[in-house]
This record gives sequence, C-alpha cells and structure tokens, in this order.
Amino acid sequence: MADQYHHGVRVVEINEGTRPIRTVSTAVIGIVATAPAADETAWPLNTPILVTDLYAAIGSAGAGGTLRRTLAAIVAETRALCVVVRVEEGLDEEETTANIIGGVSPTGQKLGMQALTAAETKLGVKPRILGVPELDNESVAAELAGIAQQLRAFAYISAFDCETKEEANMYREGFGQREVMVIWPNFQAFDVDAEETRPLSAVAKALGHRARLDNNIGWHKTLSNMPVNGVTGITKDLSWDLQNPATDAGYLNEADITTLINKAGFRFWGSRTCSADPLFAFESYTRTAQVLADTIAEAHLWAVDKPMHPSLARDIIEGVNAKFRELTRRGYILGGSAWFDPELNSPEVLKSGKLFIDYDYTPIPPLEDLTFQQRITDQYLVDFAERISQ
Repeated sequence: MADQYHHGVRVVEINEGTRPIRTVSTAVIGIVATAPAADETAWPLNTPILVTDLYAAIGSAGAGGTLRRTLAAIVAETRALCVVVRVEEGLDEEETTANIIGGVSPTGQKLGMQALTAAETKLGVKPRILGVPELDNESVAAELAGIAQQLRAFAYISAFDCETKEEANMYREGFGQREVMVIWPNFQAFDVDAEETRPLSAVAKALGHRARLDNNIGWHKTLSNMPVNGVTGITKDLSWDLQNPATDAGYLNEADITTLINKAGFRFWGSRTCSADPLFAFESYTRTAQVLADTIAEAHLWAVDKPMHPSLARDIIEGVNAKFRELTRRGYILGGSAWFDPELNSPEVLKSGKLFIDYDYTPIPPLEDLTFQQRITDQYLVDFAERISQ
C-alpha cells in the first residue's frame, strides 16, 4: 500500500493508545428454585430466565415451591437482575435434589443448576451471586460450589437441617472453597401467602442483601453488619455480645460461619469464607480477586490477534494501571500495578505469540477485630489547681 502510486492525500487511521476498562457487573443473582404452579410460558423448566421486573416475576411464579418466596425476599432488599432456573419438584427430597443438580440432556441441554453456566451465552449476563434457598442440602451445596468456581461467582449456602451451632460447625467442615459462605440459622418474617410468621431462608436474604451492597457501596464491602429489610426474628436463640467473643455468635464466627444478630435491626454477622487459604479468608478478598480477573481479561478482547508491537504491550499495561488508579481512588482496592517482566517474555515466548503481563493488587480487609487500649492515669490531676482558677 505504501509503495502504490497516488497523486493526492492519504489518511491512515492509527488505532493505538489505551482503552478504557469497564468493571464487570457484579450484582447479578443466580437462583435455582421450584415453582410447581408457575406460568410455564414464563418459567420453562431447566432454562435460565432473565428477570428484570421482580414484582412481575413474583406474580407469575405461582403458589408453592421456593421461587415466589425467594423473589419476595430479594425484592425487599433491592431490585437486581436475577437469572432464574426453575426445576421440577420431585416426589421426594432425593428426586428434587437430582433435578436441582441436573446435568446434560441427550440433546445437549444443560439441566438444573448447570443451566446457570449457559446464562451468559443465552442472556448476555453472568450470575455472580448464587444460591438455592431452602433446597441447598449438602449435595446441592457441594455442586453449587463447583458452579461458583466455573463462573467466578460467590455462593451462599445454609448449614442445612442443622439444629445446633455444633452441628453447623461440623457441616461447615465439609467445605473448603473460597467461593462459599455458610450461613446459620434462618430469619423469620411474615408470609403473606401463609398469613403467618414463618422461617425465611437466610440464603434468600443474603442474595438480595449482597446485590444491594454491590449497588450501593461496592463489592469490596462484606455482607456483615448492615441492616436487613423485611425480617422480624431469628429461628434460633443465639447469644451475642459486641465485646465478648465467648458467645454463640463468636463460636460460629470462629468456625467461619456467618450468623444472624439483632442489634439496631437484624443483621448478618460474619465475613469469612470457607477457604482453606488465608489469602481468601474474607468474602471481600474472594470477590475482589474475581472481579479484577474478569474485568481485566474481558476488557482486552480487542488486543487478541493484533500485531504484537511493543506499543501494544505498553497500551495494555497503561490501561490496566489506569484502571487500578481508578479503583484505588474510589476505595475498592488499596492499590495495584501492572508491569512487563522481560524474564517471562523471552524472545522464544514472544515469537510463539505469547505475552505475559504481571499485575498485583491489595484488597481492602474488613475491620473484623477492633481493640481499644484503656488506661487510667493521674496525668489530668497535675494541673488541677490551675484549672480551678481559670
């Protein structure tokens, strides 16, 4: 092109420079539920459905099952996008569990909670806050943890059927994933359909509460210690004291279980995941890692298959660092930076079409343990006489 004869003016468009990086959407809830009386046109089985109007969805969910109650619990907290997979209610718990866990049909359709992994392709959104309220027995919870890992999402599960805090502690020992938080016990709330106060899934409230915090504060704030809407009680009598760890709540938190308290409103109390790695002990640590990974990766589709000039690597690094400066300024992380490592990017590596960009970051820890050191002193008696004459 450059050697071609031309008598006139040429314009060559140069598309170099940094690109703005948009943070991925985090407040998208993923639910698996039953609704035997639901409108089958609106709620086909084993199909991810995008819900943008929660009130309309509640109206078409029908009585019975778990879908209507779950959506009502969420809408009391926030109006968030929800991806819902309705499954058939079985004749017993085992059949229902099989329907929830799902699999793949002979025609290739993903069934049960596996359908959540098809949501981004079908609906254009990825669910990142996952739960199966009221039906998350140990088998369901274990499968949900795997789905959360695939989607880089976070799953809230109950200590299912546990009657005591000791049973809840033993239940929690069955999980070691950083993408999982165990909650025990449940809330109580007035059920309009039943016309009575009855237990309300804490997982259902956690889904809506998490989405509300993401929208109002950010994904760097943990679930803990924020008032929950629309609940009137807790299903178990638990002791809690702000200054004394030797309580039921302290016992549960020490076991990495998020519990419920009533102090200036009902609240979740606890920020810990089930992670065996202390680097991801807090819910906010895991979600920060997930959000940064997806945000940075998905923002660089434009760079794949472009000619790999040094300017391309420079543009990528400058774009990532600009995003880190923005997130630091807005209080989502304490800091972060990206760089080019010559040792990793040898001529042989670059020749093969590969490029390694390193980056690090520091997530914001929650203030979990605040200690005041109180001392008694005579210091303020020294000038007692002088202060009288003033």
